[in-house]
Amino acid sequence: MDYHVSFSAQSNRDLGQVVSFLARKNPAAAQRLGDAIVDRVLALGAMPHLGPPVRDRPNIRRVIQRPWFLIYYRVDDSARTIEVTRIWDTRQNPAGFRLH
Repeated sequence: MDYHVSFSAQSNRDLGQVVSFLARKNPAAAQRLGDAIVDRVLALGAMPHLGPPVRDRPNIRRVIQRPWFLIYYRVDDSARTIEVTRIWDTRQNPAGFRLH
């Protein structure tokens, strides 16, 4: 049985910003990117420990959605849930990134 996957409010905002930014230039590409990120996140339900733990944040893991996006999430094995906490475009200023 797969884990239940959910998005935090912050990760929803992150995804919206990524897709909105690209949609100004290429709406079709923005749709494909948004779908690819969501598909990657939902796949975690079947493979919750796919991503390695983040150093200094052992309860947070991350996976890559190529070419530039990091998806941060936490797994609760006892509740069989995954919460996506952030979706980060690595081309952005790293000083503005805060991992919750």
